[in-house]
Amino acid sequence: MATNASPDPKDGMWAFIAYYLRFCRNQRELSGDATGRIINASKATVSRIENGIDRLDAPRAALLDKAWDTGGVFALLVWYASIGHNPQWLAQLSTFEQRGRFIRIFEPLLISGLLQTEDYARALLTGGGMADPEPFVAERIERQSVLDRAFVMVLLSEATLRWPVGSHRIMREQLAHLLKVAERPNVVLHVIPQTFETGAYPGLDGGLKLVTGDDFGEVAYTESLGGGRLVSSPVEVAEYAILFARISAKALPENRSAEMITKAMEAFSDDDVAQEQSQRHPGRE
Repeated sequence: MATNASPDPKDGMWAFIAYYLRFCRNQRELSGDATGRIINASKATVSRIENGIDRLDAPRAALLDKAWDTGGVFALLVWYASIGHNPQWLAQLSTFEQRGRFIRIFEPLLISGLLQTEDYARALLTGGGMADPEPFVAERIERQSVLDRAFVMVLLSEATLRWPVGSHRIMREQLAHLLKVAERPNVVLHVIPQTFETGAYPGLDGGLKLVTGDDFGEVAYTESLGGGRLVSSPVEVAEYAILFARISAKALPENRSAEMITKAMEAFSDDDVAQEQSQRHPGRE
């Protein structure tokens, strides 16, 4: 087995599971091959779980509990890790993004971080009360390198195009950037119209991201106030994939999506003109 250091168990529940699996295996003086036979996996898979690259799922946790007579500890740990917030969610999500081949994103309120301009990201972070947004802006822009190699499908609510962030100029440049990114052959961008015909649809209560890779399968990330949750259980990930499919059914085709982005961008330009005229002639309505 590889002798890489275990993840810091204080980093989160998944890191603790990786640490504890190695501890229990070494305590029983078992090899990676022997442990792999217990969970119906290869030695390499055991190594990846212990190094925090892959995650232990519920069926394999149950096999370990039965073989090692743990009283169900591994199954409980996986359950708690699956439902809880992860303090290292951003670092882990970035790692999966960098290794991903196919990324699906849904955003109901704001432009996705992978598609943000520097000014938009800066205004967004500043508006959220961040005293020094620059390190986070740089990190966000660096993450966008995935657009150079992964296939990315993005669903944006119409509300993301119209919610004012920063200034008219920042919004115009952000929307122009969306149109430019959408021209890439590896990027598909759809907008979900904000109409009564669309109505209330699944996903309005939070963003969703699905990342698929050759060496880790598929993970899902869901947003929530103050943090996020990474999901690796195949059953749960499949449910989120179905949710994404239902959301995508509400979206406009690519050409009509581009038209809506252009229209939103022009509306910000019109606001600029009206604002300038109002400043020149404050007595006019």
